[in-house]
Amino acid sequence: MDPREATLALLAARAEDATVCPSEVARVVAGEGGAWREAMPDVHAAVDALVNEGAVRLSWKGRPLVMRAGPYRIARARGGEDGGGDVG
Repeated sequence: MDPREATLALLAARAEDATVCPSEVARVVAGEGGAWREAMPDVHAAVDALVNEGAVRLSWKGRPLVMRAGPYRIARARGGEDGGGDVG
């Protein structure tokens, strides 16, 4: 599964207001026993694209982030995955 698909699948499997850690996405991409840390650059790139599309939003410790910087969590965009929500 690619990072974009993994991000959206993990979010879809959780409560609407739940968040996902990017390392969880990387672990799905790498597979069981895989080198998930090596997948992190691809995860970050996919998350950046999803943010730009308005499909997801980012936060850290409950505070919105406009862009990815340092540690972050990934959530569905407000208004759903169709880009109808705001990003921050």
